[in-house]
Amino acid sequence: MTAPSATAPLYADAFEVLSTWRAPDADQERLRLEFLAHLAEHPADGMWRECAEAHITASTAVLDASRSKVLLTLHSKIKAWLQLGGHCEPGDATLAGAALREATEESGIPDLRPQPGPVQLDRHRVRCHPQGTWHLDVQYVVIAPDGARPVVSDESDDLAWFPVDDLPADTDDALRRLVARAIGG
Repeated sequence: MTAPSATAPLYADAFEVLSTWRAPDADQERLRLEFLAHLAEHPADGMWRECAEAHITASTAVLDASRSKVLLTLHSKIKAWLQLGGHCEPGDATLAGAALREATEESGIPDLRPQPGPVQLDRHRVRCHPQGTWHLDVQYVVIAPDGARPVVSDESDDLAWFPVDDLPADTDDALRRLVARAIGG
């Protein structure tokens, strides 16, 4: 696969989103600037998993209609409960669209309602490449329709709704911060 250049719509959208997003604190601002520097240093491949050093990803906190529960996936490779999301694909025109696509594919829930703009950035090490790589994750929120029932995909061992104030015990701090920001806390 040939990665689009910096003139591609997804790259342009990512650069615009990260340039205009107002970070809620100093740590998030540091990550915002790091993500922008990554895009500037990798205009041809910084959005794609082929960029072994690091690449932009998009994920989503999926909240139920009452905003009292969050849908998590028991990731089949990582074996931990996580938010839904992943790699950008060549057909994605926007980061928000990539996050929505991933959430829809991984949850099996149609008609998810995206909320405006990212709520958080997160940088974490993963094993996309033999030596490991960094995911520069732009994180969004979507609201599921009332009564939505998830369907487990090939990427998950399980999907489950958890109360936003009672996440699994082994949930990491980044996911806990995402859920808190998703519900406005």
